[in-house]
Amino acid sequence: MNILDYLAMFTLGYPSLMATIWICGGIYFYVHWERKQPWPDTFEWDENAPSVTVLLPCYNESANVDETVHHLFKQNYPHIEVVAINDGSNDSTGSRLEALAVEYPGLKVLHQPNQGKASAMNLGLGEATGEIIVGIDGDAILDYDAISYMMGHFISSPKVSGVTGNPRVRTRSTAIGKIQTGEFSAIIGLIKRAQRIYGMVFTISGVICAFRRTALEKVGGWNTDMITEDIDISWRLQLAGGHVRYEPRAMCWVLMPETLRGLFKQRLRWSQGGGEVVLRYFSQTIRWRNRRFWPLMLEYIVSVVWCYSVIALLIAWLISLAAQPTAWPITTQTFSYFGSLLIAISFIQFTVSFYIDSRYDKQIFRCVYWSIWYPFAYWMINMATVVIAFPKAIMRQQGRLATWTSPDRGEPFHEQ
Repeated sequence: MNILDYLAMFTLGYPSLMATIWICGGIYFYVHWERKQPWPDTFEWDENAPSVTVLLPCYNESANVDETVHHLFKQNYPHIEVVAINDGSNDSTGSRLEALAVEYPGLKVLHQPNQGKASAMNLGLGEATGEIIVGIDGDAILDYDAISYMMGHFISSPKVSGVTGNPRVRTRSTAIGKIQTGEFSAIIGLIKRAQRIYGMVFTISGVICAFRRTALEKVGGWNTDMITEDIDISWRLQLAGGHVRYEPRAMCWVLMPETLRGLFKQRLRWSQGGGEVVLRYFSQTIRWRNRRFWPLMLEYIVSVVWCYSVIALLIAWLISLAAQPTAWPITTQTFSYFGSLLIAISFIQFTVSFYIDSRYDKQIFRCVYWSIWYPFAYWMINMATVVIAFPKAIMRQQGRLATWTSPDRGEPFHEQ
């Protein structure tokens, strides 16, 4: 065996190892907690139920905001107010929100110049009256019982600072949309379950999240200079001693990119945001009192090393082929063994995740064929975006206002 063999073992073996960790954590979460929780559940809230404010930041959402607001006011929970923030939209979002405020007295509309989602959330927080703050995106459809499911965590423990819900992909009209349906189940869903077991949750899903108001105020709200405000607030809440939980029954139907360009643009921002957060809070996470962050930090550091190792392997392979065109620098045995292992573990991963998530999404099995291709696509997209995004995270000026535009979003899926 040569050095390229060892590099190939790492590049193929690391995804297999991480998938195994996610599978084990996901199964434990399901067996220990999830399967014991009733679905669907029934709720009886009285006048003493904690009040809730839903923050709805909107930037150029005129095509979607009506449907989003209509569903919000069908929530099976009392004491809800909705604060919609028009973040300097240059379409008719502002006028649509004002018209909806006439229809729904519980809707308060705020306007500001385009300053980014975090700034919009802070503006809304300043006007909110609720004890619990729920955040969703301006194109999302919140399940009618989602707030009730998340509320149970805040009531059960005063240590809970945040709850992340279960995003479900609405855009399934193309192969890319169907593949992402599998990603949100087999990768994102399992990761959140596993991280909840092993230590800290890397990120609350910004499209569906809930916070204890006092915890938000303790950390000063959202940072406006982070490209992914949801990752940043997740880390700061947990560094402050709060707990973040995952609630799979709190579903929110979201629009996702259905072109490769849109998908890559979105994942590039996610990767850069993760890098920014790790770099900013690294010195805090390595302290003994924050030792529950160590598995999360180790996973991130090794994943970055893995991304650059793939590039190194490709370069070394090309150089070797140029020097000896007839020679195959990596043994067939290495590729066949670790490649077969990765395929087998990926099959187990999708079997486990689809079984768990079919409880909430009966239509998910329609995406099985497309989803089986995602493990390869996921690791390749992850590698490319991290390699580009990590240097951007290092060079990005701290304090610079973070604004961004949503990538393309496809046609929503409707149940037959």
